[in-house]
Amino acid sequence: MQPCVRRRTSGFSLIELLIVIAIILIILTIAVPKLGTARMNASEMAVIREIQTINTSQSQYLSQFGKYATTLAELGPPTSGGPGPAAADLLPSSLASGEKDGYTFVMAATPQGYTVNANPKVYNSTGRRTFFCDQSMIIHQNWSSEPANANSPELK
Repeated sequence: MQPCVRRRTSGFSLIELLIVIAIILIILTIAVPKLGTARMNASEMAVIREIQTINTSQSQYLSQFGKYATTLAELGPPTSGGPGPAAADLLPSSLASGEKDGYTFVMAATPQGYTVNANPKVYNSTGRRTFFCDQSMIIHQNWSSEPANANSPELK
C-alpha cells in the first residue's frame, strides 16, 4: 500500500491576500489626494479660458453695440427671438448663467468698461485661486479665498 500523499491546492493563502490588499490601500492613500489636486488644476485652467472667452465676447459686443455689456446675461443667448443688446448670443448659456466649472462668475459695469470675478464655489475643493479681469484683458489671481482685484498679481 502506498502512503497517503497530500497535495497542496493552488491559490492564494489568506496572508497573501491581506498583503495585496494592504499594498493597494497604501497606493490609494498616496494617489487620492493627487487626484483632487489634478482636478482643481484642470478646473482652474478651464476658468482662465472662460474669462478669456468673456473678454472676447465683450470685444464683439463693443463692436456691435458701441458699449460693453453690463451683465453676463447680455452676452448670453436670447430666451426668445433673435440676438440683440439684451442677449447678444456671444456666450453659451452655461457660462451666461454665472456658474461653471465649480466657479461663480460675476461681471459688473464700471465707468471705464467692466470687471469679471471668478471665485470657487467651495474654496480648496473646487479651486484654490480667485481670478479678476477687466477691459484691459489682464487676468489677475489671488491664492486665497479673498476675491482677486486689480492689485492682485498678474497671471503669467
